[in-house]
Amino acid sequence: MTYVLSLQAQKQQKVEPFGPVPTENQLRWQDLEMYAFIHYSLNTYTDQEWGFGNEDPKLFNPSNLDCRQWVRVCKQAGMRGIIFTAKHHCGFCMWPSAYTDYSVKNSPWKNGKGDVVRELADACREEGLKFAVYLSPWDRNHKDYGRPEYVTYFRNQLRELLTNYGDIFEVWFDGANGGDGWYGGANETRRIDGKTYYGWAETFRMIRELQPKAVIWNDGGDRGDLRWVGTEAGNVGETNWSLMPSKGDTPYPMLHYGVENGDVWCPGETNTSIRPGWFYHETENEHVKSLSKLMDTYYKSVGRNSTLLLNFPIAPNGRIHPNDSLRGIAFKRMIDEVFKTDLTKNATIKKQDYETIITFKKPTAFNRFVAEEDIRYGQRVKKFNLEALVDGKWIALKDELVEGSDGLTTIGHRRIICFPTVETTQLRFTVTDCKAEPVIRKIGVYLAPDITADIPDSGEKKSSGLHIFFSSPTQMMIDWDTEQTFTAFRYLPPQGTRDGLITHYTLWASTDWSHWTKLATGEFSNIVNNPIWQTINFTPTKARILKLDADRLSEGERMGYGDIEIIKE
Repeated sequence: MTYVLSLQAQKQQKVEPFGPVPTENQLRWQDLEMYAFIHYSLNTYTDQEWGFGNEDPKLFNPSNLDCRQWVRVCKQAGMRGIIFTAKHHCGFCMWPSAYTDYSVKNSPWKNGKGDVVRELADACREEGLKFAVYLSPWDRNHKDYGRPEYVTYFRNQLRELLTNYGDIFEVWFDGANGGDGWYGGANETRRIDGKTYYGWAETFRMIRELQPKAVIWNDGGDRGDLRWVGTEAGNVGETNWSLMPSKGDTPYPMLHYGVENGDVWCPGETNTSIRPGWFYHETENEHVKSLSKLMDTYYKSVGRNSTLLLNFPIAPNGRIHPNDSLRGIAFKRMIDEVFKTDLTKNATIKKQDYETIITFKKPTAFNRFVAEEDIRYGQRVKKFNLEALVDGKWIALKDELVEGSDGLTTIGHRRIICFPTVETTQLRFTVTDCKAEPVIRKIGVYLAPDITADIPDSGEKKSSGLHIFFSSPTQMMIDWDTEQTFTAFRYLPPQGTRDGLITHYTLWASTDWSHWTKLATGEFSNIVNNPIWQTINFTPTKARILKLDADRLSEGERMGYGDIEIIKE
């Protein structure tokens, strides 16, 4: 029999676990709340998001690599751990792996004697941060990818990372699996079944043996300890169950909202980047997310029963860029400012059945409400109401971050409700539907200040004086009255939907509507999961008309766009 404290903290009530509950590893992970991703590889030096696998290791030669600077910045930004991209899709290893020559040991950096994973793991321990690794299952460099021999290679590398660098709090496997690559010079496309090819059950057993305290993030076959939330935009569903079915496919609704009657505990981890891309791009220096956007991300991740995995890309010099570090530090300070004073400390709390009334000694202004379940006993609350007593009437407080919502749903580890500032002497919190008797371990009321500091526009030259029309459902035409010299085309996909999102394209130019020159053709890497601005660079070209063909769409039959920009000389 287990005992937990009631809200009033004066009496104890007997509680039995209900349904699936978290493991000790999952509880420790959930308590981290925020931790950092670090993306750094050859992509940093080729200005790519996904390397092809044939990039020269000699490109890796940072002038001032400083893992301690990364750790200090992340710590000041409120991150309690770091997950490092030890190997991304290009296959380049950021440690001197014994199983491949495609690693830092064949780079000029430190004359091939360096080990970025070692330096970062040591720096994390010195500063008291947890350390974890990302190892891409897909390897666009390795000659055996797609064959059984590669799985042995993959596990050998994983074993290196799990035995040579101390305690690991999380193991992260990307869901991108198979496609075109260099593959040891083959230059071909290889397809695999991500659910069966890697033999996840055996891989998981190895992780449990070597790092028994680690949680496993996996977007492949076997269910890991954590799940992706279906987007890289920085939010999870306002309804968010930490439960999933133990078997079967996981469509977007399951990933984003969890499954109320799931039979395993598998909470969501919200991953996003402080910039538009995951790797560093100089053109994004003035597009670091604003403080208001980061706070919105916090409320829609940590504030919705998730954790926040926030990426800080490393610049070519081997350090986190000042724009990123300053914004990250401001983010932590704003979180501290919002939650520094719990207004319930000077209030009377009365709990009766599923209703809790908070009475303040005098009219009190607030705009944030926090509730937490004791998830050791399961996730129980399905719906709840929040009301303020205004002019003698109870007025419902809605979450202003949720569009079209009639009520408030799910709590879990932490739920933060944001609403316009209200002043009252009483606040009522009522659980209206639940799977079992609620076990609420904490509630809090706060007054968040206004946010005024945002990043200015980049000042990048934008298109003007153009006419856009569609000659077919999958073809966009951009026409000017006079000839121009163009250097790049930028595409912002439609936001909040995959319908019409262009994944593969061909771009053409013409001066007379009759003769067309192909400027570029290719794929927008990772655009479905991370629908950010995509840039197509090409040799400066004189033209009057540009034509964009949507060779392939993610969903639907008609191309869509959020915005476009044409860069001119």
